[in-house]
Amino acid sequence: MKYDTLEERGLNYAPCRYDASKIFFRGPKRSLNGQYAAFVGGTETYGKFVAEPFPALVEEAVGMTCVNFGCVNASIGAFLSEGVVVDACHRAALNIVQVMGAQNLSNRFYTVHPRRNDRFLRASTVLQAIFPEVDFADYCFTRHLLGALYEVSPERFEIVRSELEQAWLARMRGFLGEIGSHTLLMWFSDHLPTDVHWAERENPLQSDPLFISKKMLDSLRPLVHSVVMVRPSSKARASGTEGMVYAPQSASAAAELLGAAAHREAADAIIVAMRTALSGAA
Repeated sequence: MKYDTLEERGLNYAPCRYDASKIFFRGPKRSLNGQYAAFVGGTETYGKFVAEPFPALVEEAVGMTCVNFGCVNASIGAFLSEGVVVDACHRAALNIVQVMGAQNLSNRFYTVHPRRNDRFLRASTVLQAIFPEVDFADYCFTRHLLGALYEVSPERFEIVRSELEQAWLARMRGFLGEIGSHTLLMWFSDHLPTDVHWAERENPLQSDPLFISKKMLDSLRPLVHSVVMVRPSSKARASGTEGMVYAPQSASAAAELLGAAAHREAADAIIVAMRTALSGAA
């Protein structure tokens, strides 16, 4: 947290914990009493480099408390082990869950840090047997590791990708089943979901949410109220880092994220879906 404060001079994330949570979420801290909407997600929900991420914009527009349970580089695995989040989602008037990628999940082949999910910790003996030529001590981050494995053998890599897909589906079904169907599932990306094989897409290992297909997303529809698709307009995407707040050394990292204009469009889409969901529940 101290590093984040130094890195983004002028942007105060007001990091906070809720009750016994082990994760620091974006603040300011909100009350979990009364009516509120719970936002669960990764870097985009947290709003890294964005002064007003979409949960804050939604709160301003609808006048309902919006609790930002976003966590930078999180996978759905980070929230499954956070009872505070699961309980808060149970009690929320509505949940908005961002679709996060599959690469940062612990699985049968490798383990990630329980809170900083993009950190690769160790490979299983099974993965070591599949890739005996790889020195896993050389890798600290999941995406770097996966890129290396793909380079070594696209054929063997497909075993890993399939495992990540199955792990993601199981964890998502588990989480959505736990928190209840008063939930909007939110796709927020520069492209729409597709069933084109991931390796045939442009910059396949840089595409977020990584490894998530339309078929996978559609399989979760029975568990939620609705799915909100947000692909920012060409104008929003072209605005780049305009309106974002970051130190000069973070310019390249900021350029890889969806910017302030994209967050405004995401908020607009969520507001419409929220009003529909809440009016139906009334």
